[in-house]
Amino acid sequence: SVMAQQPNPDRALIAQFQKGDQRAFEILFARHRDQVYTKLYLLVRDHEVASDLFQDVFIKVVDVLRSGRYNEEGKFLPWVMRIAHNAGIDHFRRQKKMPMSRSSEDYDLMGNIAESAPTREDELIGERIVEDLQHLVAQLPAEQQAVVHMRIHKGMSFKDIAEETDVSINTALGRMRYALINLRRMMAEQNVSLT
Repeated sequence: SVMAQQPNPDRALIAQFQKGDQRAFEILFARHRDQVYTKLYLLVRDHEVASDLFQDVFIKVVDVLRSGRYNEEGKFLPWVMRIAHNAGIDHFRRQKKMPMSRSSEDYDLMGNIAESAPTREDELIGERIVEDLQHLVAQLPAEQQAVVHMRIHKGMSFKDIAEETDVSINTALGRMRYALINLRRMMAEQNVSLT
């Protein structure tokens, strides 16, 4: 039988976990952890955000398994992957709704524009912000304006920006990230295009 071929299939482990065997879940978790994390990372492209979402996903998985609501007929991994996918989508939805006035300190985790190579979005928005979007940049919170100015006008690295403004690199990255999110939102609201 199939049961015999696969040492402790997911289905059996789930049944053991539902009877209170913690160890069974640890085996299950270890078996699928890397695939789930990789999926999240490819969705959000940020290790800290991926780690946060990863924890949310497994809290939800444990919750559903414990409550006895799980009935996926042995399709455990695809089910977990769907939860992971939805967690990624929710994350982007939350990001879109994020109000400008929130302190960027709260959102350190999400700022991750690669230090070495500016992303295409960084460059695209970068060069043109200066000419087209000056009036929008002026509407950003002061600390976001400062980072945009140092990054775009002065071409400073995030490491230098962090030192100059006396914050962590993560915070400097976060501020740039939020500046870009806010600018995109204002462009949409005010019908400004970059063409």
